[in-house]
Amino acid sequence: MRPIYLFVVLALLLLPGCSGVVTKVTNQLSNNLSNAIINNDDPETVEAGSASYLLLIDSLIEGDPQNENLLLAGSKLYGAYSAAFVKDPERLKRLAHKARDYIDRALCAHDERLCNLLERPYDEFTTAIKILKVDDVPLLFASGSTWAGWIKANSSDWTAIADLAKVKAVMERVVELDETYSHGEGHLYLGVFATLLPPAMGGKPEEGREHFERAIQLSAGRDLMAKVEYARRYARITYDRPLHDRLLQEVIDADPVAPGLTLSNVLAKRQARELLASADNYF
Repeated sequence: MRPIYLFVVLALLLLPGCSGVVTKVTNQLSNNLSNAIINNDDPETVEAGSASYLLLIDSLIEGDPQNENLLLAGSKLYGAYSAAFVKDPERLKRLAHKARDYIDRALCAHDERLCNLLERPYDEFTTAIKILKVDDVPLLFASGSTWAGWIKANSSDWTAIADLAKVKAVMERVVELDETYSHGEGHLYLGVFATLLPPAMGGKPEEGREHFERAIQLSAGRDLMAKVEYARRYARITYDRPLHDRLLQEVIDADPVAPGLTLSNVLAKRQARELLASADNYF
């Protein structure tokens, strides 16, 4: 993060009558911060600096607690950091809860009809998300991905697991409104949901395969995590070793640098190497 941005924000916060300017600058800062992180090709640098990033976004939200853009940025940063770097289960729960709190508040700030959305019965939940339109897809997608992270962090809680159906409904709505958003990542989530269970227990691997392939197509093959999840979730569950190894080798050989995907791609390449190294023990 360039020091000038922080200096400008702090200076403006001390001036009276500048709330509109402050909001614009802080929103720009949070967007630039998010972009700088996801386009960084060194996960260790991101991990080392993330504590400062998280405290900064917390402070900005503290000063403007109803700012939808800041709340959205906060949920993304906490969700991405916890998913990528946090291993301790209890800490993971805390950070995933923080991410969920921010996205819940962002939804409520966006439209009071969306307040306490995840707590509602399924039918009422799906009715509520129908009010969201194409322009709302970034908020809707962030909600689904944040809730998915929260469920994963609380996977020992069957009450949390029961909310997977709602998260799936969110991603289906994202795909319905704009399947190209975030490089087709809505399809990636739907592919994972379809392959969480083996076929004998209700999993739908072929449905998952279609979503994985569509995600890869929509990103023009640049989203390497889509190929990793395709190998992990579909090729392994169907014992398709040639597909598994081909996908992972493609990830290993690929250039990770791509706008909006670089950090994820670097992490995907690491996971691909680990999966390929363990293939003989699996198949």
